[in-house]
Amino acid sequence: MYALAINGSPRKKGNTETLLDAVLRPLREAGWETELFHLGGKDIKGCMACGKCAEKLNGRCINNSDVFNSVMEKMTRADAIIIGSPTYFADVTAETKALIDRSGFTAMANGRIFAGKIGAAVVAARRGGAIHVFDSINHLFSISQMIVPGSTYWNMGYGLDKGDAQNDAEALANMGHLGRAVNWLGQAIAAHKDAYPVLR
Repeated sequence: MYALAINGSPRKKGNTETLLDAVLRPLREAGWETELFHLGGKDIKGCMACGKCAEKLNGRCINNSDVFNSVMEKMTRADAIIIGSPTYFADVTAETKALIDRSGFTAMANGRIFAGKIGAAVVAARRGGAIHVFDSINHLFSISQMIVPGSTYWNMGYGLDKGDAQNDAEALANMGHLGRAVNWLGQAIAAHKDAYPVLR
């Protein structure tokens, strides 16, 4: 099975990446193929609401001028999609929002590509706003008929400077549990894949 973690932070080796790494670790140990994709800092434009993805029906966006379609291919292949974002003015980064809008629209228009996949949100915050970020990411998962595992707390960690999240023991423990929950859920889904009701 393949787990894709998407880091929406423009910072590499920052707190969002630290938290996502902690989720992926138990999945790697369980034998999953894992990938951490750095979306932050890459060119990704917002959705134009042109509807071409619903006309073409090829699982892609008509706009090929940025990184989106390469990420969408990975999301389509993934059994689990973990999206992480830092908290920018109590919401996701602009790159993360563009991904949510375009992938959600494209997936829905193409036979609900994400239905039955696992979705998990991970949030880094300095102090406040993390719940709203968590909620924004989960909106994609819930409307896409994805399955969202719980963990021991909301999937968020705290810190301002790079490395601060390493000191948030509760967050790291939660992320480890989240990874194990994704693994358990992935095994259960694989055993009953054809039984999941998808609205077409």
